[in-house]
Amino acid sequence: MMCKSKDSKESKCCYCKLVTCICFFISITLIVGGFLTPPQGIIDGSVLAAVGELLIFPVIVYGFRAIELGMEVKISKGNTVVEIHKDDPEA
Repeated sequence: MMCKSKDSKESKCCYCKLVTCICFFISITLIVGGFLTPPQGIIDGSVLAAVGELLIFPVIVYGFRAIELGMEVKISKGNTVVEIHKDDPEA
């Protein structure tokens, strides 16, 4: 299910980009729809919460993909820290 790149050891994740684009466009649609429904000009807090929940899915997908590639993933809740990095033994 992953697209393999012939030039590098690491494969590219086509579905990571697809999930990101789908979640982004649904989020924009929710914001525009929330802005246009009565009362007009006011975006409800539930719409903002839904957008936040939708935008976390690409982060989860990229996190799982990074773990598959052997990268170190660090996620914290207090003051929200998300780090993905790969230790380079050649450096």
